[in-house]
Amino acid sequence: MTASADDDGPSHGMSAATLRTLERASGGLASSSIGEMDQLLPWFRRLPADQRASVLLVIQTGAANFVEWLRDPTQAIRLTAEAFRAAPKDFSRWVSLRQTVELVRIAINILEREMPALAADDVERAVLTEAVLRYGREIAFAAATSYAAAAEARGAWDARLEALMVDGIVRGDAEESLLSRAAALGWDPAAEATVLVGASPSDDPPAVVYEVRSRAARIGRPVLLSVQGSRLVVVLAGPVDSPAGHEVLTRMADAFDKGPVVAGPTVAALADAYRSAADALSGLRAVVAWPDAPRPVRSTDLLPERALAGDPEAERQMIEKVVRPLVDVGGSLLETVEAYLEVGGVLESCAKRLFVHPNTVRYRLRRVTELTGYTASDPRDGLVLRMSLAVGRLARARGHW
Repeated sequence: MTASADDDGPSHGMSAATLRTLERASGGLASSSIGEMDQLLPWFRRLPADQRASVLLVIQTGAANFVEWLRDPTQAIRLTAEAFRAAPKDFSRWVSLRQTVELVRIAINILEREMPALAADDVERAVLTEAVLRYGREIAFAAATSYAAAAEARGAWDARLEALMVDGIVRGDAEESLLSRAAALGWDPAAEATVLVGASPSDDPPAVVYEVRSRAARIGRPVLLSVQGSRLVVVLAGPVDSPAGHEVLTRMADAFDKGPVVAGPTVAALADAYRSAADALSGLRAVVAWPDAPRPVRSTDLLPERALAGDPEAERQMIEKVVRPLVDVGGSLLETVEAYLEVGGVLESCAKRLFVHPNTVRYRLRRVTELTGYTASDPRDGLVLRMSLAVGRLARARGHW
């Protein structure tokens, strides 16, 4: 304890008798504050007994520190901060900053109402009233500082947890902890997920995180992200296969640096996001072979380039999407599309080669489009069809299907 007001130290001009009276009354003032909180704040009445006791501890500490501050006003910041350091570590988790402001307001109102009556005379009463106001300001700043520190600590922990999650998705880890971590970050594990990869726009990861989160907030989509060296990986929640979804992808691509941005396939849940990440990364490695690729480009649109780069998953998808449907349907569709591509897309030449009418060729090519989603007359789709047929022949020769 510091010296009393009779000593030479600063004491706001309060007499030793008044300081002793205030010290004896501090416990009763804290109890009065708790009683008024119980009357005015319905959420406070619902708190468990241990949490209410923690609030009482903070108020008692603050009241006792107020008396010490009157003895030595130079200790104001230290003593007010101690009131919140005395609280349990999880205090800020079950009492929000808004609720803390309500508690502080009620406690300060009690001090303003009851403390001046404890002063020895009018002069001390005026000094005491001013001291309560100044101390209330210090308490408010201490509360804000305490919650800011807690928020920074949670933010740093959340950022590390998020980086671990995204790293696990990229590595292909399908561990159970992924879903629990996602839930801890407020992500719906059952939501559809799409992974986007590209170059990071900055060497400052916090600035990149802020930019990506700002864009995601404006379009109303949750995201997980990680800056991995010069690469930025973003996991976007929600469907993106509609025109509106494509607009979402385009707006998110603006958060990346110049250069290609590849979006993997949309998967049904976060647990399958590793498949979207694998395809997106494969596409990012191969997109250099398509200089005019759109931005962003879907990994499924890069199947020829990925196959040339040696991606077995791309070869499998080409066989499943193009070759197998044409083989399974039977007839002459496979022969027709091969002949059409072989003659350079000239309809009449293809008809002569097959000894059929041009309208028959047109009908068969429409069927090919219905089965595969690719139009043989389109240059890009024609490349996909040609590459898929070549991959299919190689797979058949190796006995893989």
